[in-house]
Amino acid sequence: MADIPGGWGRRLVIGAPYLWLTLFFLVPFILVLKISFSEPIMAQPPYGPLWEIDANGQTEVKATTDNFAFLVEDPFYKDAYFKALKTAFFSTLMALLIGYPMAYGIARASATWRNTMLMLVVLPFWTSFLIRVYSWKVLLQGNGPVNGLLMYFGFIDEPMQILYTDFAIYLGIVYSYLPFMVLPLYAALERLDLALNEAAADLGAPPWRVFASITLPLSLPGIIAGCGLVFIPAVGEFVIPEMLGGPDAAMIGRVLWNEFFANRDWPVASAVAVAMLVFLVVPIMLFQRYEARAEGR
Repeated sequence: MADIPGGWGRRLVIGAPYLWLTLFFLVPFILVLKISFSEPIMAQPPYGPLWEIDANGQTEVKATTDNFAFLVEDPFYKDAYFKALKTAFFSTLMALLIGYPMAYGIARASATWRNTMLMLVVLPFWTSFLIRVYSWKVLLQGNGPVNGLLMYFGFIDEPMQILYTDFAIYLGIVYSYLPFMVLPLYAALERLDLALNEAAADLGAPPWRVFASITLPLSLPGIIAGCGLVFIPAVGEFVIPEMLGGPDAAMIGRVLWNEFFANRDWPVASAVAVAMLVFLVVPIMLFQRYEARAEGR
């Protein structure tokens, strides 16, 4: 890159991510946004144009906001958004409570064990996501191993209804996305200077105070990154609620699938997708702006 004149090498390196985001995020989003303001029609594709030119050469605007108004008026979509946000929030919280001790233990382990533990964390990624979720369906069914073990040890007298419940959805999401929580936390905890903890202990601070005053605040970037990596995909999750949840597990990802492929109502489905993206992107942008102000940038 250094032999390319005019600093083009640097421009190419910097521009490659922007080009990628433009092609695979901005352009598809503009297309979905366009469809969300269209009217549904019985045709292929199943949506009308945003404007038409009549015989007199006049442009007739056919864009409509009825699809977004329909989302607000119909309680089904509001319940689906609320359920998706609630499920993602509690799944992220459980992943944090499980992943933080795991990441802390890996960061404080010896170099040999650290590499082995990290490999075990990423090991599930070597298997297809669909197969891993389906394996939980086998484990949690009425005659599956989980109910068999509970009855064998006398905890229950008859099989429990574990599959097709909210608990199964939480279990599937936490299991599937736990590595996304552990790895950023490990990266933050591994960089901590242990001398700070030792100095606090020498000054008489108990272990819980050392953790609350030093370890936890310094690992906050890893917590934020891990929570974002778990929360964002969990909001739009489709496979896990479809396979492990019951008929009433109407999370927003499942609603999107039904609107696109079952109802073939692409404008409403696009409005659902745009609204979900706004729910996710706007808070992130506000948080980044707050962080920039706090750092004086």
